[in-house]
Amino acid sequence: MILKCCIIDDEPLAIELLENYVKRTPFLQLEASFNSAVQAVERVSRGDIDLIFLDIQMPEVNGLEFSRIIGERCRIIFTTAFEQYAVDSYRVNALDYLLKPFSYSDFLQACEKARQWFELKNQSPAAQPSMPQSIFVKSEYKLIQIDLDKILYIEGLKDYVKIYVEDEAHPVLSLMSLKSLEEQLPEQKFVRVHRSFIVQMDKIKVIERNRIVFGKTYIPISDSYKDQLVEQLNRRSIIGKL
Repeated sequence: MILKCCIIDDEPLAIELLENYVKRTPFLQLEASFNSAVQAVERVSRGDIDLIFLDIQMPEVNGLEFSRIIGERCRIIFTTAFEQYAVDSYRVNALDYLLKPFSYSDFLQACEKARQWFELKNQSPAAQPSMPQSIFVKSEYKLIQIDLDKILYIEGLKDYVKIYVEDEAHPVLSLMSLKSLEEQLPEQKFVRVHRSFIVQMDKIKVIERNRIVFGKTYIPISDSYKDQLVEQLNRRSIIGKL
């Protein structure tokens, strides 16, 4: 992958150094250099620049203001001599922040982060690993396929697990540890709430008094696993943090 980039800095020596670093980096292609953000607006607005090395403190329009102007057109690595801008740089969704003077190794590390970001973004859906729809478990000398969407919760009993499935009168009993089964389950769907219980988030209807209610069954939420559950709940909550 080749990333098209440009440099915006009001210091000629800084531009010269960055141009040298870019030329040494095989996956970067320098498109243009500018000594002010105003000069760069038209070029960046074309939409073909992937990455900008952007100084923050510049006359007329500073780097932070410029990053807000261009929005999501391209990604930014800030280069500045002023450490106090670090927090502000991440508020505008910069990929990285380089504090002058920085070495080529620091520069390369930031560029590698950018390259990985673009590679992940450009992965086709077919190239991304798909979430499994079912699992096979061994039970009473048979292999049983269980749809993940139908699992309510799983109980660990020493060397065995009980898998409780919707519309099934009895759980599936299998010889395996709860931990080994947990490692096979997609973490987006399942969360461990107790050393002996894993639940499917989509199946939770009621939580009361530190317990998850499944009909007449009450699953305890232990303190050691509560944070994981709360994190999942916050992702789905429309009423603010829990």
